[in-house]
Amino acid sequence: MTAPNSQRSSLPESSPSVQPNTDLTAKDSPKDLVTTYIKGMAMGAADIVPGVSGGTIALIAGIYERLINAIGSIGPNLWQVYRRQGGIKGLLDIWRHVDATFLLVLVLGIATSFATLSGFIKYLLDNQPLLIWSFFFGLVVATVGILLGEIKRWNVARAGLFIFGIVAAVGISSMPLITTEPSLPYIFFSGAIAICAMILPGISGSFILLLLGVYDRVLEAVHSFNLPIIFTLMAGMITGLLLFTRALKWLLSRYYQGTLALLTGFIAGSLVKVWPWKVDALGTLNSDAIHNVAPWNYPTGAQWLVTLGLMILGAVLVTALSVWGNKTKSVTH
Repeated sequence: MTAPNSQRSSLPESSPSVQPNTDLTAKDSPKDLVTTYIKGMAMGAADIVPGVSGGTIALIAGIYERLINAIGSIGPNLWQVYRRQGGIKGLLDIWRHVDATFLLVLVLGIATSFATLSGFIKYLLDNQPLLIWSFFFGLVVATVGILLGEIKRWNVARAGLFIFGIVAAVGISSMPLITTEPSLPYIFFSGAIAICAMILPGISGSFILLLLGVYDRVLEAVHSFNLPIIFTLMAGMITGLLLFTRALKWLLSRYYQGTLALLTGFIAGSLVKVWPWKVDALGTLNSDAIHNVAPWNYPTGAQWLVTLGLMILGAVLVTALSVWGNKTKSVTH
């Protein structure tokens, strides 16, 4: 959805922008796989932060459509793919059909970030929130600017979808947190919703879990290796992922420009969540600082030099990621 898609974006709205995945993996060189792995790491780093979506990074890095296309190819029709040749050849056909090499390498990159960066990012969120939120604020602002340039032929419908995306993201970010003890069916439902948010640019899956009151329960389950909760959450995430991505794949293939406007609106609306200057209900700074305030009302001062510098750094990095994504994006056929 970055520059390489501009040519595709000029097609009629009904023209498919997401193509079948057949033989995609055969075109991936070792260099392509390393590139995919690094982009997966960038997605994972974003997903760790409650309020920043890995889908946003996938979108700006030029792999979003391929990701949606690959996941959306997983379904009952895989049995028909297998039956064409059966045996090992049938399994290889399934592997190619779902672009499994791409998905595997991307997941490995995401997992690497979770394993290596989660502690560092959590430390920054707890001890230097102003700095990390300033960085991500600049990143998101630059992302919105880049994607707005990719929307061609603005009309009332696309403008309406963009505004709807903003309102929806702001509304979700402003909802009160649920604090009840979650049951297993509720955890299943939460996982399904969170994974949809995780793949949707602008809405953070980890923030949805926090919003639904299961974030701490899930972290505790992972730490204590509580298998019933872990498997229930995974089942919900897999269910939501397969259902949601098929719908999103259909929208991208038929209403590319309108869908892009909606997704860009989601990302723009997430700026409310990543606003750097936050305080708690008493106007002080602690782990519950979730209320946005004007920079000049921040308890320790706006710190313009540092905050603006980090915003610019975030904007520069996401612009560089966009340019790199343009050059390294695999062209689907």
